[in-house]
Amino acid sequence: MRILALALMLPAAAQAGSMNFQPAQSAIAHDITNLHTLLMWVILVIFVLVFGVMFYSILKHRKSLGHAAKPFHENTTVEILWTIIPALILVAMAWPAARVVIAQKDTRDSEITIKATGYQWFWGYKYLDHGVDFKSRLTTDRKQIDEYQGKGSAKGEHYLLEVDEPLVVPVGKKVRILTTSNDVIHSWAMPAFGVKQDAIPGFIRDTWFKAENTGTFRGQCSELCGKDHGFMPIVVKVVTDKEFQDWVGKKQAEAKAAADDPNKKWTKDELIARGRTVYEGNCVACHKADGKGAGPYPSLAGSKIATGPIAGHLAIVLAGKNAMPAWNALSNTEIAAVITYERNSFGNTAGDALFPADVKAARK
Repeated sequence: MRILALALMLPAAAQAGSMNFQPAQSAIAHDITNLHTLLMWVILVIFVLVFGVMFYSILKHRKSLGHAAKPFHENTTVEILWTIIPALILVAMAWPAARVVIAQKDTRDSEITIKATGYQWFWGYKYLDHGVDFKSRLTTDRKQIDEYQGKGSAKGEHYLLEVDEPLVVPVGKKVRILTTSNDVIHSWAMPAFGVKQDAIPGFIRDTWFKAENTGTFRGQCSELCGKDHGFMPIVVKVVTDKEFQDWVGKKQAEAKAAADDPNKKWTKDELIARGRTVYEGNCVACHKADGKGAGPYPSLAGSKIATGPIAGHLAIVLAGKNAMPAWNALSNTEIAAVITYERNSFGNTAGDALFPADVKAARK
């Protein structure tokens, strides 16, 4: 079933016209491809033998040639043989399959550990050994997606398989991926590396890969995780070790520069400006750019939550409600900013503001 899942999740754009897996880029992916080929040959031989005997018997012993049906009863020898032989074949097939599955789970001696957290509908990555933390979101233009409805633009080369921040790893290093989820079950899947690991709320699962070549490789969440499931790609950029170290240094510098000063005194206008960025990066997929909402996600324009007591608004953002997940992953400043933005946008005129200290107190 695991091999079948890897075959089914191949991104269409990367495999146009192909009938096989993506080209293997890791030892595990090579093992999976070889195992798949071996088992397909075994299945083909069994198919030819079984159906060959069956069709031979039907054609050579049909009534038009003068054969008459004869009653017969069980044959102990035949029954033993057709039980033992398939059992031996299954054992022979299970041996190499078990070896590959066990190897897939052997995360010992990893050189880099990355935590991948699934959100509806993007991935958050935290490099536990380097202090790098970022979100990776789809960047395909909405106009390309709307093309299905006859009002959009033509699809790009990497339609639904492009992100603003790819996962960056060094070539030839064993990378351990810890998967979990903030809301529903997701699945971190990268077929070129032979990786598919579910991300389950409240649990930490792990998998690994060691990329053999530099380049950019694309996958997708392979678990049905909601209405925008198809808009949750995974992009891994494999670089040289020096390029990786340079990238880590750059990201660490950016994080330090972007870190919010806990002692800063924010004005309402500053929070609204910051909140717009937070809203567009996290909330717009469900509540829409104009705050009108869609499906199970209510409108924020004129809503009782966005115009009512600010404490209730904060409680829903922190704890979630119905289809909306909890947004604990956002910083105190980000939550304060986005709530202030929502209460003073889309025609809402609450006029108040929420400050980071208020969010920090509410988390306790």
